[in-house]
Amino acid sequence: MTIKVGINGFGRIGRMVFRAAVQNFPEIEIVGINDLLEPDYLAYMLKYDSVHGRFKGGEIVVDGHTLIVGGKKIRLTAVKDPAELKWGEVGADIVVESTGLFLTKETCQKHIDAGAKKVIQSAPSKDDTPMFVYGVNDKTYAGQAIISNASCTT
Repeated sequence: MTIKVGINGFGRIGRMVFRAAVQNFPEIEIVGINDLLEPDYLAYMLKYDSVHGRFKGGEIVVDGHTLIVGGKKIRLTAVKDPAELKWGEVGADIVVESTGLFLTKETCQKHIDAGAKKVIQSAPSKDDTPMFVYGVNDKTYAGQAIISNASCTT
């Protein structure tokens, strides 16, 4: 079964999530990316990484507000308010919230209201959103719709 993922924030963490998904997890499909930068710059930053080298997941092409990677089309948006992202239009099962701005249940609920089924925050939450660290407490995950991975560096 394919897991459809949207990424909000295509900085270092958003791009690393993208690379990992495309290069290592064929069951994950990236269906949308939201970032305020220009599409050509997003493509450039994905293609060339000073730490991880060139992207090895296929050719990267920008066509208007679509990023085409290895022949797969990914919707690009540049929206500040997650409530306007229309994740339902692209069928996002999970949104990776990697802007560092939306770190509460209340703010991440906007992604769900916009059509996502679940949200994973890439930074420590600022409220009582449950935090999970793989190998530490990940087995206690009970299907919560909004979670934090505790830190993008752990």
